[in-house]
Amino acid sequence: MEQRIGSSSQPLEGAGFDPAFIPGLTSPVSGETEDAGPEDAKPEEAVEEADADEPTATAEEPEEAVEEEAPDGPVFEASDRRAKFVADHQGVRLSLDDQACEFRWDEIGAIETETPRFGKRFTITVHTPDRRWYPIEIEAESRARFAEWDEQLDAVMDRYFEDETPETKEEEPEESD
Repeated sequence: MEQRIGSSSQPLEGAGFDPAFIPGLTSPVSGETEDAGPEDAKPEEAVEEADADEPTATAEEPEEAVEEEAPDGPVFEASDRRAKFVADHQGVRLSLDDQACEFRWDEIGAIETETPRFGKRFTITVHTPDRRWYPIEIEAESRARFAEWDEQLDAVMDRYFEDETPETKEEEPEESD
């Protein structure tokens, strides 16, 4: 009589246990395989040659960016150990840990701030015209910073944020004498 040692169940396969089971769900494996032949090296050499031409173009870009980053207008920046919020002439940038997103001023529908009744977390929410919102919480050193941050953010928004519905001057009716 044979007796098996261990579990009699077979390992399960599928997307629930292996995300690579569904093509495109995970990012492609980076790095070379062991059986890479000489024909695989030729396209990489062509890519390296193409990359060799790019550093001259990218060397000019940072200089332009440095010139562009020196505006006369106000800049608002608030950050803590995990989160960062920056609003300047380019737009709004949010980052939390290793995730980041950036919005130009024409992509923003509204910016909302919220101060809690208790605690030191200042919440800034960026609303887009397509009804999406992106909140970020920043922990302040003290609650006194909330008023300072509100004033700085208002100054930046007054300068750069343009409301889509411009106020039109009402024409006065002409008086006939």
